[in-house]
Amino acid sequence: MIRSRYSRVLGRLLVFFPVILTLASAATASWNEKVLYSFQGGTDGATPVGAVVFDGNGNLYGATQDGGSSSCHSIVQCGTVYQLAPPAKQGDPWTETVLYVFKGNASNDGASPYGGLVIDSAGNLYGTTGYGGTGNCVLLGSKLGCGTVFELSPPKQKGDVWTETVLYSFPTAKQGYVPAGDLVFDSAGNLYGATIFGGGFGATCDPFYQYCGAVFELSPPKTKGGKWTEKVLHGFKGGTDGANPNGALLLDGKGAIYGTTGSGGNQSCKSDSGIGCGTAFELNPSAKTRGAWTEEILHRFTGGNDGAGPNGGLIFGKKGLLYGTGGGGGSGNGFGVVFQLAHAKNGVWNETVLYSFQGGADGRDPAAPVTLASSGSLYGTTNALGKFFGGTFFQLKPLIGSEHKRRFAVLHSFEGPPDGQFPASGLIFDKAGALFGTTQNGGNGQACQGGCGTMFRVGPM
Repeated sequence: MIRSRYSRVLGRLLVFFPVILTLASAATASWNEKVLYSFQGGTDGATPVGAVVFDGNGNLYGATQDGGSSSCHSIVQCGTVYQLAPPAKQGDPWTETVLYVFKGNASNDGASPYGGLVIDSAGNLYGTTGYGGTGNCVLLGSKLGCGTVFELSPPKQKGDVWTETVLYSFPTAKQGYVPAGDLVFDSAGNLYGATIFGGGFGATCDPFYQYCGAVFELSPPKTKGGKWTEKVLHGFKGGTDGANPNGALLLDGKGAIYGTTGSGGNQSCKSDSGIGCGTAFELNPSAKTRGAWTEEILHRFTGGNDGAGPNGGLIFGKKGLLYGTGGGGGSGNGFGVVFQLAHAKNGVWNETVLYSFQGGADGRDPAAPVTLASSGSLYGTTNALGKFFGGTFFQLKPLIGSEHKRRFAVLHSFEGPPDGQFPASGLIFDKAGALFGTTQNGGNGQACQGGCGTMFRVGPM
């Protein structure tokens, strides 16, 4: 294993402490969690990553970081894109179909997705791979590629194979290296995403990877069959600027981009001296065509009570509020936070910590964004601990008359095999109001130590 920030950014090392604390409050309603599918490893896929998406027929689509072809040369096996189809009869199992197995840079293909998928109105799927492609990035003497952006198109005839197209291979680290997180479309069909490394700036963010990360725009060709065009909108410099952006970008109606970086920012950070505790940022387009984008730091995390290591991106709330999670910091001995950012009249953004995890039965190390319900409640997961040490699914319910105070409740504690373990993806609602997500481990798959991961559903009984 590479012992560097790579391991910290792409997947936090879990340390278990046999501590059980009293929850902040009990759940006000009974919720039920069900594993819909357990990944089996091998050609089936393992370690699901990023957000999942629904199509109009209720099928779920996602990506796995591992599994697929055992002969693929990458950090791990090269990963897959899968479909999960709901049963015709309630109570029957969901059916998985592997739509695509990545082949790696030896075949000029992508390898190892580090984010989920987005879907367009025609049912095409879009995502990124952290490695692979035709780029010249070399890691520890091996050419593994710099990563790709891909499209997966459904067949014209049901049952035929899906078609993968590599829309863009990052050619060098300067254009971006290790794209991660979920992509987002704008109204013109441009795709926006982030790379953990690369971007052309910052030389001290990692001993094995070049530069400190980038936010990029990928524009479709003007003529059919042409090439997509990439533009680096911002290369992070490390230091007081952010470093290692982690995808899950937001676009507002004026074209501004919001996101988080896991490192950089405050260099006197309490929990990670020397590399910073991360930032929340905004990028604004230039009024001039092809002009430079400008960055505004909304908040530099200190590693104290305000949190550290925001690693799940941001979501919009009512009245222009932003919500996110930090994997560290907080008033609970550094076990992470859920935070809110509000734009004040003087132009400054103010942060409010909605909850600090205590590192016991309430969980620790949230690694995914929260999801906002129409009721105003926030739902999310922690990547570790809880009653059974496998992470938690929690709710933050607003108190009447307050935008800043919420009642916290754990609605499910993941138990590990055959239940899920270590959730790290965003959550998505179905039409009935249930939430769906994935866990990186757990399930009944025997090919992976601790299980190969699950897709789960959780909702009120």
